[in-house]
Amino acid sequence: MDDAWLALFFIFLVFVAPIWLILHYRFKSKLLGQGDSKENQRRLQQLQQLAERLENRVENLERILDEKVPDWRRYR
Repeated sequence: MDDAWLALFFIFLVFVAPIWLILHYRFKSKLLGQGDSKENQRRLQQLQQLAERLENRVENLERILDEKVPDWRRYR
């Protein structure tokens, strides 16, 4: 039984792992910067705007909770 696990592990290391790593980093490089620079800047600006909107929402929710349930921070 140990030989079967060793053989499966060897097959994984020789065939599956390299393909997996190649595909993973190829996808990462396309996602992070191999595309159009203006497109990446536009995406980054959209993400920044979304982050700011979400931050404002969280601040508003915390303000409302502070008014309605003053001790809510103790329960986190």
